[in-house]
Formats: sequence, C-alpha cells, structure tokens
Amino acid sequence: MSEVSSAPARRGGRRRSTSRAELEHQVFELFTSRGFDETTIDDIAAAAGIGRRTFFRYFPSKNDIAWGDFDEALQGMRERFDACPSDTPLMDAVREVVVEFNRVDDAELPWLRRRMALILTVPALQAHSTLRYADWRQVVAEFVGTRLGEPPDALRPQAISHAALGVAIAAYEQWLRDPEAELTLLLDAALRALGDGFS
Repeated sequence: MSEVSSAPARRGGRRRSTSRAELEHQVFELFTSRGFDETTIDDIAAAAGIGRRTFFRYFPSKNDIAWGDFDEALQGMRERFDACPSDTPLMDAVREVVVEFNRVDDAELPWLRRRMALILTVPALQAHSTLRYADWRQVVAEFVGTRLGEPPDALRPQAISHAALGVAIAAYEQWLRDPEAELTLLLDAALRALGDGFS
C-alpha cells in the first residue's frame, strides 16, 4: 500500500497512521464496534490521530475505505491478463487471473473477510459497489473482447464479464458463511463451472 509522507505530527499522544493498510485496519475495528453507518469521518480521523484533510488523502469517501486501493488492484489484474499466453483457452485465462487477483497472504485473510462482509452486507456500500463492480467487469470485458476480436461492450464480452463477477460474488458469499473454506478453491470451482458453460 502506498505511503503518505505528509501526515501531520502527533496530537494528544495518539499514534498516527502511516499507511493506508494501517488506517483501513483501524477503521474496520471502528465499523465492527460502532457500525458502519454510525461511524463518521471525524470518528475515524480522531481514532487514527489524523485530520479530516489527511483522511481524504487516503480515501475519497467513507464508502471507499472497504475497497482499499482498488484502482491499483485493477491495474494489476490488467497486467495479469496482458501476460496470459495467447494459447491459454479464454475461460481458463479468466479463471486463472480472477483467482490470482483474489489471492492474499494468510495474515490478510481476516481483514479480507471484514472487507467483504462490509461490501456484501452494508446497504450503503452495496449501492456504492455498483461503480466498483462496473470497473472490474470492464477489465474482464476488455480482455475477452480482445481475445474474441470484438469490442468490450459487445454481447459476449459483456455476458462473460457479468457472469464472472456473479460467480465470484457467489464464491465470496459461500466463503463468508464457512470459516473453514478456502476462498481461492471456491473461486476456482465456480469459475471452472462457468467455463464449462461457455466452452
């Protein structure tokens, strides 16, 4: 995660956050203890020992916190698609990239669970998520369109990108219901089933 070099000096003995990841973790704790809707940006800034202006250097809004640095993540997803060998079957390439896109270190898995629980269950975030989902689908549709020789907004690239997102969300919901489940295995299984349908 990117560092913010211009964070203000400590005030009132509070420990200031120095990275987006640290701030996210603090905010997730606040959301757990107070609730998403009840936690204000002022609450977040006070808990992190930063000012409101510094908060907005990290995130455009409270709703964006759950998504982390999603734009950077999507760029990584594009790069994975670009690196796919041309002889990899289309749906295999989609599956492999989506699974890798969602792979995180074991230490981050508890935070990912909190992140996805927020995204999938908080009404305010569900509305905001439509914008993020559209960005995700666009990356998939661009790759599919290139492979098929079609514009990304043509029917088949759009159908595959929407379907891939749907099965990914289904895998996440299953993962959140089962603490013992492994996310990447669920994603792999769901996307294999999707690939069988499109092949």
